[in-house]
Amino acid sequence: MKMLTDLISTDYGLMSLAVILIVIAIWIYFTVLFMGKIRSSAPPAAKTPQARPKT
Repeated sequence: MKMLTDLISTDYGLMSLAVILIVIAIWIYFTVLFMGKIRSSAPPAAKTPQARPKT
């Protein structure tokens, strides 16, 4: 309980909380960005015919 009180009521706790929230927001942003790039690049790669190796 003391840890939660320090996190919310002190200046260093609030700055720590701000950093944690910023890191989580950046993580979500980059995950959405990269998944969108993967989805947009996947259909052209799937449409190209694959060269079959000669055996």
